Amino acid sequence: MAEPIAIRPTSETIMYPAYAKWIKSHRDLPIKLNQWNNVVRWEFKHPQPFIRNREFLWQEGHSAFATKAEAEEEVLKILDIYARVYEDLLAIPVVKGRKTEKEKFAGGDYTTTVEAFVPSSGRGIQGATSHHLGQNFSKMFEITFEDAKTLEKSYVYQNSWGLSTRPIGAMVMIHGDEKGLVLPPRVADVQVVIVPCGINAKMTDEQKNSLFDGCSTIENTLKELSIRAECDLRDNYSPGWKFNHWELKGVPLRVDVGPRDLAKKEVVAVRRDTGEKLTLPLANLADKIKSLLDEIHTSLLSKAKEELESHKKLVHSWEEFTNNLDEKNIMLAPFCGAEACEDVIKKESAQEEVAGAKGPSMGAKSLCIPFEQPADATGKICIHPKCEQPAKFYTLFGRSY
Repeated sequence: MAEPIAIRPTSETIMYPAYAKWIKSHRDLPIKLNQWNNVVRWEFKHPQPFIRNREFLWQEGHSAFATKAEAEEEVLKILDIYARVYEDLLAIPVVKGRKTEKEKFAGGDYTTTVEAFVPSSGRGIQGATSHHLGQNFSKMFEITFEDAKTLEKSYVYQNSWGLSTRPIGAMVMIHGDEKGLVLPPRVADVQVVIVPCGINAKMTDEQKNSLFDGCSTIENTLKELSIRAECDLRDNYSPGWKFNHWELKGVPLRVDVGPRDLAKKEVVAVRRDTGEKLTLPLANLADKIKSLLDEIHTSLLSKAKEELESHKKLVHSWEEFTNNLDEKNIMLAPFCGAEACEDVIKKESAQEEVAGAKGPSMGAKSLCIPFEQPADATGKICIHPKCEQPAKFYTLFGRSY
């Protein structure tokens, strides 16, 4: 190439030489930087839009602290923020936990994660990760500070954490249906679309304009309450075509308005998630729709939680493990934690064919060690029959993206 370029998978090696220059004293700590940038991964063969791209946009944070306790506190704080992005915004339930030694971020002390589940494929999907790097990188890049008490040189404790555009793909797969997208209200660009109905050849221009004015008044009323509303006043498409159009786009709520509705001072609201039709009075319409949007979010989250819990199986034998894997479930199983054993589990749980499965029938990998353990692992033996080592904890296994 005419000019050399550098491609990075993450930014540690780019940013940390600068950290070594910036940090000299305890007064310079903590340091917390967040950035949005594109990164490149080239370790896989079959990219999938939003889910696993070779190049993707993400947010990555890098922080440095004087003490381990401060750093570890932030690791879980960031993980909670990521969980809120999924549950409070995208209506996607997640399992919070720690990655196994095999799956943790290379160079880190440990990795925490939020894991989601896609019912249609029976696969887990890593939502976001928050890593405690310990002093591994600070010793490599000589990131030190003068301790306030000892006045001696000390290495900082570091974290890194990231969230990519993958949540968009997870949202599409978990909530979408045969009609198209189903967008959770809190992230939908258009929360409510207003469609004029009942227009026919006998209507006068005055009647038509009156109907359009009524729709625009409703739009403005909703916007005053910070509801993202839009009127579809296009006259070259039928109401039926518009219904399909906005269903495909996943708009959470459609409001149908006809001349008779305006005369009765009411409208018909149609939920995208359930298809339910509701007759709502124009009086206090914005308040009612705001409550309805919250109800839609709660409903989407509850449905996804039920799917997750019904597909999460507690198993204690290899036969249960493999049978549930082939039934598109994820499994909580006692595990010794050894990397070599994890490799064997993945290899021996793979199947040549899986009835009804779409895509490769790969073996199960560890998704996370959930913070909420189902029971004491003491006395349990590792799930793989050839291991025979005591289990250290229950681990969530499954096929994944």
